[in-house]
Amino acid sequence: MSGYPVRVNGETSSSISVTDRGLAYGDGLFETVRVVSGQPTLFDLHMDRLSACACFMGIELSVPQLKAEIADFLVAVNQERGILKVILTRGSGGRGYNPAGCSDSSRILSFHDLPAYKGTPEESGIHLFSCETQLGQSVLAGMKHLNRLENVMARREWGVDSNCLEGLLLDFDGRVIEGTMSNLFFVRDGILKTPNLSRCGVKGVCREYILHSANSWGLKTEVFDYAFSELVGADEVFVCNSVNGVWPVIACGDERWPVGAVTCTVRDKLMEVIDG
Repeated sequence: MSGYPVRVNGETSSSISVTDRGLAYGDGLFETVRVVSGQPTLFDLHMDRLSACACFMGIELSVPQLKAEIADFLVAVNQERGILKVILTRGSGGRGYNPAGCSDSSRILSFHDLPAYKGTPEESGIHLFSCETQLGQSVLAGMKHLNRLENVMARREWGVDSNCLEGLLLDFDGRVIEGTMSNLFFVRDGILKTPNLSRCGVKGVCREYILHSANSWGLKTEVFDYAFSELVGADEVFVCNSVNGVWPVIACGDERWPVGAVTCTVRDKLMEVIDG
């Protein structure tokens, strides 16, 4: 048994079939949701993304059923704070890569502690590691699918004792894309900018929330293709995800940036939502 609560298809279990296509091919999707006061945060955005991606991939998903299972699971877990991980796979069946003939999709829920980091990276900022691993163009661009091997290989590039808490990923054409577990934003000339993710990368829920909310915070946004030189000339840089919120970036290699006013505004506005 695992050391944390797990349910599979609504039942208490920590096992799936060895023929499940999520195991064999990474044929599935997942969401990582911050839980505060026993409730999932940014939940509608997580469910909307999961539903849209499942539809694109042709994976069976009943959102009302999944929401009911999640609500029941969180009541049973009875924890104020933590991380809910939701995994959806195509299930078992099919011949080789052909998914025809699969059985019902599999829904896996697990609950974990929030990650602990030294110091207060949300206040003091972090160093980014410049990864050699590059991201290739994919038909699955923007989606949070189960095959995250590029991110795994990138994360292997720096050790646990490094002063870097996140890595910067570029694509094969040298465009800035994202962090290994986060999305990237930077500020230049008063505009909040984030990379175009139409070729590769993950359109994070936190990123989407910031883009949709920025106007109400008095901020202009831009989504475009950016070379690393654009990042070098930025006034502020930060990364974000739906578990950790916003981390200001103060260094990447020889480059340095301050913890700026826009970053602090976005961080504080976001924390009102994901930290109660």
